[in-house]
Amino acid sequence: MIHLVYMSVAAQDIDDLELRAMLDKYRQYNTARGITGMLLYSNGHIAQILEGEADVVEPLYEEISSDTRHVNVVKMVHKTITQRSFAEWSMAFHPLDEVGFAHLEGFFLPSEVSQNPASLSMSDALVLNMVRDAVFGTSPSSDPDSAAAS
Repeated sequence: MIHLVYMSVAAQDIDDLELRAMLDKYRQYNTARGITGMLLYSNGHIAQILEGEADVVEPLYEEISSDTRHVNVVKMVHKTITQRSFAEWSMAFHPLDEVGFAHLEGFFLPSEVSQNPASLSMSDALVLNMVRDAVFGTSPSSDPDSAAAS
């Protein structure tokens, strides 16, 4: 089983209806193929963590990286794992805009994103936090300068 993390930029803006349809379609796709993970999307920035068997996840990543709806696709992590970190999520989704995505099932706002799963290695947790910051921006509670100012 592998764990693959990539970042990309959407070639075009994705509206609420299109995003909902994509989430529904790809959650079904992922469930049928034993893929779990998390999708982060904000202002055209995409980051995704995929977990599953290498013979399923690697071809999926190749499809994603050649999909014209993505540009600047960068693989950040590709490693063997023995345990899933997102076992219950066919594709967890974390939007930035509360108003636009309040009707979607299975999402969290950045302030509601829980701590990293304990099964992540320290290096993977650092990558995930870096990805969150790249997509969502640094939250005030995690910014050491804001804590020192209070």
